[in-house]
Amino acid sequence: MTTPAAAGLTMPPEWAPHERTLMAWPCRRELWGGQLSAAKGESAGVANAIAAFEPVTMVARDVADAAEARAALDGNVEVVELAVDDSWLRDSGPIFVVDHVIEPSVRVGVHFGFNAWGGKFEGYESDQAIGGMLARRAGAEVVRAPLVLEGGSIAVDGTGTLLTTEQCLLHPNRNPALGRDEIEQHLKDYLGVSRVVWLGQGLLEDKDTDGHVDLIAAFTKPGTVLLQRAAPDNPNHDNMAHNREVALAAGLEVIDFDPVAYAEVDGEQVVASYMNFYVGDRFVIVPTAGQPDLDTEALARIRDAFEGFKEVIGVPGVVHAFGGGGPHCITQQVPALAR
Repeated sequence: MTTPAAAGLTMPPEWAPHERTLMAWPCRRELWGGQLSAAKGESAGVANAIAAFEPVTMVARDVADAAEARAALDGNVEVVELAVDDSWLRDSGPIFVVDHVIEPSVRVGVHFGFNAWGGKFEGYESDQAIGGMLARRAGAEVVRAPLVLEGGSIAVDGTGTLLTTEQCLLHPNRNPALGRDEIEQHLKDYLGVSRVVWLGQGLLEDKDTDGHVDLIAAFTKPGTVLLQRAAPDNPNHDNMAHNREVALAAGLEVIDFDPVAYAEVDGEQVVASYMNFYVGDRFVIVPTAGQPDLDTEALARIRDAFEGFKEVIGVPGVVHAFGGGGPHCITQQVPALAR
């Protein structure tokens, strides 16, 4: 195979039916510190919520972590021991492309390069390899893409449009030798999209990922994006307003999303983005901040954005936010094949 696009393959939207969800048990102590146990608890909550709808595979790095995970997880969650550096499989795991969005019969795992978000952590060799390992475990051919890319930096609508941010994909700590046009062509070649919409900046508080799009935007159906908005007194206001202008200029329908929560974890204020939710064909798993009024508003707005067609489930998410993400960042879908 030359490239997936040349073979007629494309990345399906997140809401297309899944065969299963891939996750990993948190383990990087230098990231989580005293919150490691709480991070495991939140990951178990996400996995068990998803497992009510579809199978989940949880990667654990060793025997002890595997035993701990099994004790916390429901029976519909498979635990496998594989070398991994931490739990962000959206970014280090494989991205699957298929030959048809509705009833695919071919599934290929695209293995992008991974450099720990521009070298922000030392020791990421296992995460560099885990994408190919999990793709092969799913029975997929593996194609290596000549691009450092995290899955949380992109979103697709299933009809050819990919959404990303200039802040992340053009950051010199990812692909310094590649220009915008070259990066865009790689996205088209390896994910089968026909156009790339470049938002500007992510959240100012998003220091770890350099502005991942999955903290500020998500497609809810082809051509429609739920987009974070910020109040005039919020430092993100101008950047979010600019992103809205870009999305509208690209012909996308925009649903404004206002709720944003801030919480204190381990003495640090973190932004808890409700936008970092994970979508299946029947569910949406949304991180909550333990702030009843805001949580209720966020869940209702997300339910409305999906027109009530999915069950919207809130799960605790402030510790994951402290680590730099949420349910979307710790999951990666395996598209279902036609039976």
